This record gives sequence, C-alpha cells and structure tokens, in this order.
Amino acid sequence: MKKILLGGLCCGILGGCMNSEDKSVEAPASYASAADLESFCDRLPRSAYADYQKHESSNDWFEVYEIEPDIWAIYEPFQWQEVISYLIVGSEYAVLFDTGNGIGNIKSIVDQLTDRPVRVLNSHSHFDHIGGNYQFDAILSVATEFSVSRTNGLKSDDLSLEVSPEALCKSLPAGVTEENHQTRPFSISQKIADGDVVDIGGRNLEVLQVPGHTNDAIALLDRDAGFLWAGDSFYEGPIWLFFPETDLVAYQKSVARLASLAPSLKAVFPAHNTPKADPAVLTRLRENLDRVLAGQVVPVPVSDGNVEFRFEGFSLLMRENYNRIGAE
Repeated sequence: MKKILLGGLCCGILGGCMNSEDKSVEAPASYASAADLESFCDRLPRSAYADYQKHESSNDWFEVYEIEPDIWAIYEPFQWQEVISYLIVGSEYAVLFDTGNGIGNIKSIVDQLTDRPVRVLNSHSHFDHIGGNYQFDAILSVATEFSVSRTNGLKSDDLSLEVSPEALCKSLPAGVTEENHQTRPFSISQKIADGDVVDIGGRNLEVLQVPGHTNDAIALLDRDAGFLWAGDSFYEGPIWLFFPETDLVAYQKSVARLASLAPSLKAVFPAHNTPKADPAVLTRLRENLDRVLAGQVVPVPVSDGNVEFRFEGFSLLMRENYNRIGAE
C-alpha cells in the first residue's frame, strides 16, 4: 500500500498543514516527496507511459499497456494510489499479480486480455492490492496471519477516504460511493511459500518472500527473462513504511536480497506509479536504506509523528521513532 493517509497525515499532505519548520527543509525537484500527493492529478499522464501503446481494453477507470510481450500493466491512474496490477500470460495459465483497489471491475479487463485460466497472487494484503480478489476462484497466498485476516474483507473510514473527492482525478465508476466502497471477502485456494515456482507455460515465476512492508509481502522473479515484480518493496515515489505491520529489520534484509539480484535483471515492475524501473534502483534503495537506518540521513518532518527521507526518484516515509520499528 502506497498512499493510505491516516489522521493528521492526511491533513498534512492534502490540506497543506505542514508547519513552517517542515517547509524550510527543501529537496531538489527531482527528489520524491510525500507532499507531491496533493498535486498528483497535475502530473497525469506520467511521462513513463509515453513509451507504450494504450490497449483497446482500457476504459474510464483502467489504462492497460503491454509493457513486454504477454505482460500487461493494468493501471488505475485517476486514484491517488496509482496502483498497477500485472497480468502475466503463459501458454497454459495466466497470473494476475494484484487485483487493485476494487473500485473498477478488473476481471472485465482480464477477460479481454486472455482466455487462459487465471491464478491470482498478491504482492501483499493491503487493501489497494486485493480489492478485486473476490472476482477470482484461484487465489495463491503465503497465508500469514495478516493475509488470512484480510480475506474477511474490510469496511472502514480509511476505505471511504480512498473514494473521496480528494483521492480522485475523475468520477467513480457507476455504483461506487464513499458509503458502499469496501474490500469484499475472498478465499485462499492454495498456500505458497518462498522458492515455489508457478509454471504458467513458457514462463516460470518464482515466489520470493520479502517481508518488511508487511509480513506477507512477496516478489515474483522470472529468472530466465530477468524480470522482477517488486510489489510495494520498491516503486518510484514515497515508499510507505510507517504502518504497525511494517518491520524495518525485515525490510532491510529483503531489500538486500532484491538488490543482490540487480545484476541479473533486465527490468523491475513496481506496483505503483510507473510500470518499469531500471534494476539499478534496487542497489540505490539498499544503500540509502542502510544509511537511513544507520542514522546518517537527516529526516524531513512530515506530520503525525512521521518523517521522510528523500532521494532521487523515491523516498522512505517512516515513523519518527523509526529505529525502534520491528522491536516494539
């Protein structure tokens, strides 16, 4: 999950209520910042998508791009999460890596792109990645306590915020309102674990458990092609690491693991904002995260007890007492 805003953090980012001390800490324009959220509509369309042809299955909510042969980015650009789900099509099966917010009908898009049986894997169980799970029968999951708890569905004020005017650049799909938006219950049909390989016919997808952002976070690796689907472990923007389920000790180890793969990768596919990143960013993420956790980077106060560490192309948003996360 990238941009869920809680309590004062929502006010601080959307309402411009950062104090004068916050505003005095400036970063170069190329540096990612949580404060960019308030103007995300102004940055659409993102320039990264100019490299791809929008597919005819795109509609008023989803934009669909074939970023590699038989790899489709299903993008929700008009909602502040800017979630990207990926449909990976093999000769026998297809894998849908995440199902988005559940605001638009993602199955109707998938059905236009493939007639293969679809297996859903979630990068993790935050609501903006499991919203369409209920539409599919085959859900593969690492099934931690956190992910199992999310199968019950979720209705909360946080989800109402996700479909509020502040979160949107256009009107909602017909029938979706702040009052009725929720994640619906679904069932896990098969448990998976680190090292498992999902053979979809002509492409093998290896499951990498990369806990940290959540304890059920995974990445997918196609070793033959040199492709990595990173989920929320990395994306180009503010990476949100302040939730109770975030463990920075585990995240540091997972980032090191992903960075070790960088020399063998051709592309990284993040779960938010832009569909393809240079694998070298994983090395920069590891180096800068290590510096942050060693106390070598000055944080920028944001609001509500959170701080941000800004770097070119991404930032790390953490609790003010970030050094104690994972030990509490």
